[in-house]
Amino acid sequence: MATSTRVYFPRAQRRLAAACTLLCALVLLPAAHSAPASATPPDAAASDPGTLGWMQGFPPPEAKRIRYTDSDYFAFPKLRWTACHFRQLMPTVGVSRGPGAAVPLPQRLDAAIDALPFTPLNTRTRMTWAQSLQANYTDGIIVLHDGVVVYERYAGCLQPDGQHGAMSVTKSITGLLGEMLVADGVLDENETVGAIIPELAHSAFGDATVKQVLEMTTALRYSEDYADPNAEVWQYAAAGSTLPPAPGYTGPRSYYDYLQTVHKQGRHGEAFGYKTINTDTLGWIIARRTGKPVSTLLSKRIWTRLGAEQDAYYTVDSSGTPFAGGGFNAGLRDMARLGQLLLQDGRSNGQQVIPAAAIARIRAGGDTRAFATAGYTLLPGWSYRGMWWVSHNPHGAYMARGVHGQALYIDPAAKVVIARFGSHPVAGNSANDPTTLPAFDALARYLMTQPSR
Repeated sequence: MATSTRVYFPRAQRRLAAACTLLCALVLLPAAHSAPASATPPDAAASDPGTLGWMQGFPPPEAKRIRYTDSDYFAFPKLRWTACHFRQLMPTVGVSRGPGAAVPLPQRLDAAIDALPFTPLNTRTRMTWAQSLQANYTDGIIVLHDGVVVYERYAGCLQPDGQHGAMSVTKSITGLLGEMLVADGVLDENETVGAIIPELAHSAFGDATVKQVLEMTTALRYSEDYADPNAEVWQYAAAGSTLPPAPGYTGPRSYYDYLQTVHKQGRHGEAFGYKTINTDTLGWIIARRTGKPVSTLLSKRIWTRLGAEQDAYYTVDSSGTPFAGGGFNAGLRDMARLGQLLLQDGRSNGQQVIPAAAIARIRAGGDTRAFATAGYTLLPGWSYRGMWWVSHNPHGAYMARGVHGQALYIDPAAKVVIARFGSHPVAGNSANDPTTLPAFDALARYLMTQPSR
């Protein structure tokens, strides 16, 4: 510790704590933030935050407290509590649902779903739907069939009236806002970023188009490899942190400041590269063109017209900018309402809330060849459009995805929406995709055989 009157944290601790703010959005975590490869983490029951006693009592015992300044506040198993309590740990900005009553979700629960069998990818061992929830450390899941709730479960830190970090599902919400502005004619997908944001004209984004940002086919010298201490993601994490800067730090102090420093590597439009800074650039584009941050625009265009039960919120950087790449938090039922709105081509309560053209563009998908260059072996034939993951399967399913098991899955053919929050010990979706993807597909196919609700 420094001996001055201002308290500072050791560099390694500060680096990890600052990075946690950003890690919500990313595919990989450093070893300090995930279970060691050689260890088997406690199962869902043993790692339940209630069972472990995190933050219980007034005050909680010191050994059971979780602080934002702790380098491991988002490490497993603490993350199983943190995922539901970001606004207790760091600055946030609200997304208002507006006045008025929530739109009810009709319910007709199907008791047979728990026993629904399926076969996970790359194995012959069958599993049931109920077993998959435990395997994926599910904190909450809700299934709508033709707008009716047929399944709803809560566990871990989440209750029906609680909120949970959506992680990189946030990217798809930001992408949806971007596609809405394209459909409205407010944005031209062929505009360059530098023309919209002059501050980025000399950065890597300057000559990229809005479309390339939306599809993450920008060519950026930027690594999210946490095994590399010199990876640019550490600089990005430091820029977005709301912690006091380390002594002598002179680098960027906000997401916008950092984006201006990114250099180009390669040619835009040739390859898909999943990089969070694309989404924060889109968030800046949206704010600059509309005069509203993504939190306000989301409230005005969607959340106040969704019939939501709860306000939502974003984490922010030290200048109050919403983390467009991974800072969104919301209630599970409201995430399902958003999915249902997309399933209904943007119409709700007789109103066209989202332009149908925006949803059609997302469902059409992006360049499958560009996507294939990224090497997602569990997602053959998929693509990325409007910051949504598009399966191109026979049902036309598409989804929003976030680390530790966050998902919003929409199957247009089956008229099914699945919203899930989780706190899986492994951040990367490759840890839960072998169970998640076949489970979601099996449930959609099962519900297609059921009578109309």
